[in-house]
Amino acid sequence: MLSNDCHNEKEKILVRRLVAGELAAFNEIYSLYFHPVYSNAVKITRDTAVAEDILQEVFITLWEKRTTIDPERSLAGWLFVLCYHRSINILKRRLRESLLYRQLPQPAENSAEDEMRFGIQWNILENAISRLSPQRRRVFELCKLQGKSYEQAAAELHISKYTVKEYLSAALTSIREYSLHHPESTALLLPLLFLS
Repeated sequence: MLSNDCHNEKEKILVRRLVAGELAAFNEIYSLYFHPVYSNAVKITRDTAVAEDILQEVFITLWEKRTTIDPERSLAGWLFVLCYHRSINILKRRLRESLLYRQLPQPAENSAEDEMRFGIQWNILENAISRLSPQRRRVFELCKLQGKSYEQAAAELHISKYTVKEYLSAALTSIREYSLHHPESTALLLPLLFLS
């Protein structure tokens, strides 16, 4: 096992070679980091196929931006931040395409003001969801966004349906409280959140 200093020095050398356009260095970096990056993407998205796409995007971006990377900064940190942002963007896109999004009233086609208001309200909902604990957020996503029953969510998460119900109730309470501090969201969010 390499010490931290040896690992950091090895990484710096690899990055310098990568910046110079050396494909062998890229392959070594890929071998070192593909598993941790992939695992991180799976942990965030909970979807192995999506995680594979994110992994490819992260390493394609690494190659495309290789000349701008600073060898003195942590490459692992750079890769994980990129992976995190790609994963979150996919989750946001999923949220927008979800059952809940389809239930939301859509803005009138040529109304810039309605579209702006809708965007603000949608951001408030996303912020409220992002504040939930991981387990409550997962239950909310499964039951409210994917339309799964308590039983289906319980089976997927390996918990009881009563625990699912408790998590969902707590998640909805938290989202309601957050949205009440943002009155501009109330008309959009509350009717949906009170549905059980």
